[in-house]
Amino acid sequence: MKIRLLQLKRFKRFDDLTIDLGQDPARIVALVGPNGCGKSSVFDAFEEKLKDVKGAQTILPASFFNKTAFHPNEALRNQGYDKHQAITLTFAGAGAGQSITKRTFHIRSAYRFTPSLDVKNISAQPDILEDSQRPSSSIALDNRLRENYERLLGITYAEFENGAKTGEQVRQENLGRINDVLKEVLDVRVSSMGNVIESKGQLYFEKEDAKNFPYQNLSSGEKEVIDIIIDFIVRSPEYNDTIYCIDEPELHLNTAIQHKLLVAIERLIPQNCQLWVATHSIGFLRALQDELTGECAVLDFSEKNYFVGTHTIRPITPTRANWQRIFETALDDLVGLIAPKRIVYCEGRAEPDAARGEQGLDAFVYNKIFEKDDSTTLFVSSGGTNEVKKNGSLAIKILSKAFLDVELLLLTDRDERSDAERTAWLNEALHHRMLIRREIENYLLDLDVLVAFCTSKGMIFSRTNYDTIVTDIVGQDLKVGETIHQLKTLCGECQKTNAEFKRTLAAYIRGTQAYHELKSAIFPEPLANAAVPPAAVVAN
Repeated sequence: MKIRLLQLKRFKRFDDLTIDLGQDPARIVALVGPNGCGKSSVFDAFEEKLKDVKGAQTILPASFFNKTAFHPNEALRNQGYDKHQAITLTFAGAGAGQSITKRTFHIRSAYRFTPSLDVKNISAQPDILEDSQRPSSSIALDNRLRENYERLLGITYAEFENGAKTGEQVRQENLGRINDVLKEVLDVRVSSMGNVIESKGQLYFEKEDAKNFPYQNLSSGEKEVIDIIIDFIVRSPEYNDTIYCIDEPELHLNTAIQHKLLVAIERLIPQNCQLWVATHSIGFLRALQDELTGECAVLDFSEKNYFVGTHTIRPITPTRANWQRIFETALDDLVGLIAPKRIVYCEGRAEPDAARGEQGLDAFVYNKIFEKDDSTTLFVSSGGTNEVKKNGSLAIKILSKAFLDVELLLLTDRDERSDAERTAWLNEALHHRMLIRREIENYLLDLDVLVAFCTSKGMIFSRTNYDTIVTDIVGQDLKVGETIHQLKTLCGECQKTNAEFKRTLAAYIRGTQAYHELKSAIFPEPLANAAVPPAAVVAN
């Protein structure tokens, strides 16, 4: 089950918010933003709908959910609260039109705190789908670890009574499932499920040379991980057509563990389920950007004030600029210290503008071309043809010592170099790159690129005229004034400057042969599959 659309009207602090995940929503939905931006309110909306089939453990006043309850206009204050008008859910695919059931949502609040376990006796547990111990809202305590522990013990006793496995087999099976996930996240493992009869009603662990120490001796972060992993292992067999929700799962965890935990959680939930996470953690953001990038939709609640007025929020496009803004939420002014995974020094004006932005045309174009395929690569201008080797090489020598995990490349135009001269440059150093064509203009002004651009404008592009102007797309100097002016005329863009025209074309190169040729000249490994441009109409 996956949510496609959520509409909130006068709910909590929202006037009218729509979350639109598209016709084919992602498996992971990340709500990212600073404290107080409304992320947890989304989970409160889900819990409100869940109460239709599970009832409410705690009755909260309507004023907790109704924005108009505090409106200065008395007429609005007296309108009352109808959750069916305030919350509208639309599911995708096979779930479209499906009513909410007891397994539709499984929600973990941010207030997960179980400092110790001390189970004296095991009682009969209600149907797991009833989830009687669930928190009633995003501000309620989520203390289901004890219940999950008792369920684990119950599974063991049921096998003893009705199964054919030995005690050791049952023990290894139950603990093995937990430890298989734990080893991906922490350097601690469960050594024993305890023994209630011997007044050892808690889990026991081992770490390095410490053996069989109790749950209460774990750190807060370790307890946080144990709690979430056990919860998902116990519930996933029954919650197999479910929207899983975790509010701030990064509590008490360092960045590295945050990263590993989200990857582990994604593997724990059944494949046809959806995971919603409210976070502003660096580790979780890195996991979303790296391992889970093809699975996730990121909703940026920091982009604007979504509380007042009518708004629709959609997943961000995973470009470097958007990720930069997302990371600013977690890092504030430290975001500039987070280096990209790859820096490519290229030709162009090296001096930054007044706002410390990039002024080099080549770097702008390269960043635009590859921003969707590789948001962790940054192109930087390092001077003209004669300066790029000196400035870029110096920067590489310095930064390679400071950023050990960053790949640093030096890219130059080919200009009039022969095949032998290009090969010599590439063989001079592993980080050297050189274009196959003369310069970036020979890629931007390629026939396929101009056709894609004109097609987007509803124009028919003349190949005959193009072939008269461009006789050698690899080696011809296309920057000369008359040549580029003629090409702008063919595209109906005479009013634009040459630089503006080139910046515009950067958005249309993806999916063309020129794009793949450019990519192969710069990157040692292929990027993600590029999008294919719309069908082109070309006049001969």
